[in-house]
Amino acid sequence: METVLDKNKTTHEVISLSGFLNHWQGHRSLTRRVIEAFPEEEFFNHSIGGMRPFAEMVMELLGIAGPGIKEIATGKTAPLNERVDHGSNKEKILQLWDRATDEINAYWAQIKPEQFQKPIKIFGQYDGTVCSSILYFIDNEIHHRGQGYVYLRSLGIEPPMFWER
Repeated sequence: METVLDKNKTTHEVISLSGFLNHWQGHRSLTRRVIEAFPEEEFFNHSIGGMRPFAEMVMELLGIAGPGIKEIATGKTAPLNERVDHGSNKEKILQLWDRATDEINAYWAQIKPEQFQKPIKIFGQYDGTVCSSILYFIDNEIHHRGQGYVYLRSLGIEPPMFWER
């Protein structure tokens, strides 16, 4: 990633591509620990104020991260799919989470630095750049993880410390 040009027309790197990936994977690791903290039944059924159960939020995250980075790397667009067969089994979701983490690492390596500022219509419907799309993936995960924290606290469970990424 590069900043805007300064008056001397030189660029400055704010974060390396490996640093960007490590930042994202740090968030994914923390979200995984939030998933692990949920009792099985509450993971699929607990809700507050009309919000979806955390398992449904995680399905959204799984539908975005791996498939989104694959689309960015390959250029092959597929519709957003937030429904994955998990059999109401938290362990299966954790396996899917780990598989998505591996996909992110594999496809990330295929993205060239110059692609990050290119326009993209991710999932064939959301306009942005490669970089803004990935930042959205991360922001959306943080948002839903925050909802998971509220759920855990409402269940009397101390969530993982947010800074332990």
